[in-house]
Amino acid sequence: MPKFCANLTWLFKELPFLERFEAAKEGGFDAVEVLFPYDVNAQDIVNELGRHNLKMALINCPPPNYTGGEPGWAAVPAQKERFRRDFNRALRYAKTLGAQHLHIMSGVAEGDEAKACFIDNLRWATEAAPKQSLTIEPINNDTMPGYFLNCFDLAREVLEAVDAPHLRLQFDTFHAAKITGDMLGTWARMRDLVAHVQVAQMPDRHEPDQGEIDYPAFFSQLAAEGYDGWISGEYEPRSDTRAGLGWIA
Repeated sequence: MPKFCANLTWLFKELPFLERFEAAKEGGFDAVEVLFPYDVNAQDIVNELGRHNLKMALINCPPPNYTGGEPGWAAVPAQKERFRRDFNRALRYAKTLGAQHLHIMSGVAEGDEAKACFIDNLRWATEAAPKQSLTIEPINNDTMPGYFLNCFDLAREVLEAVDAPHLRLQFDTFHAAKITGDMLGTWARMRDLVAHVQVAQMPDRHEPDQGEIDYPAFFSQLAAEGYDGWISGEYEPRSDTRAGLGWIA
C-alpha cells in the first residue's frame, strides 16, 4: 500500500502555511515535507504535526530558503565552512521536527574539484549525523541551471564513494524524466539506492495523473517491489490543491 506525503511548500499554497497541515490530513496524507521550514518557529510546526497526527518526511539543507540565492553549496569548494555550519543548523531543525530525511543540496558547481568537495562534505555529514537519514537528489538543469548533481550516474558514483548506509538517493520522477527521458528505466537502474520518492506529471509538473507517466501503474510497481518509503506529491497544482487530489485515491 503506497504511503503518500504532501509537499507543503508546493501544495495548499492557497492557505497560510500553518493551516496547510490540517488540509493535508483532510486530503488523505499521513506525512508532509517542507523544503525550507527555517523561517517558521519549529515548535509551531511540531504542534501542527502532533495536532493532526502527521509525520515530517523530509526537509532540505541548507537553510534558509534559497529563493533568489544559491541552491546549496555542498559541492562548492569555497563554501565548505559555510556548508558545515549550516548543516548543523539544519540538523537541529530536522531533529526538532522529527524529519525522517534531510536532503543535502549540492549547489551550483562543476568539475572534479566540485565532485571531490561534494564527496568530502557528504562523508563529513554522515559522520556528524550518524542517526539521521540523509539524501541527495539529481535536479535537471532546466529547473536549476548549473546545479552540480544533475546526473543519476554521478549520484551513484558519489553515493558509492561515500559508502554510508544512511546516505541514499531521493528520486524525483519529474527530474528523472527531464534528465534521462526515461523515468521508468532510470528507476530500474537506481531503485536499490532510493530512500524517498517525489512525483509530478510530465511535461507540466502538475498533478501526477493524466500525462506522459502512468502513475497508477508506477505506484503498483513500487508496491510489488516492496518499496516502503514515502511517495511525496511535489508538484504545482493546476488550480485549488484539494480539487486535484484524486491521484492518491
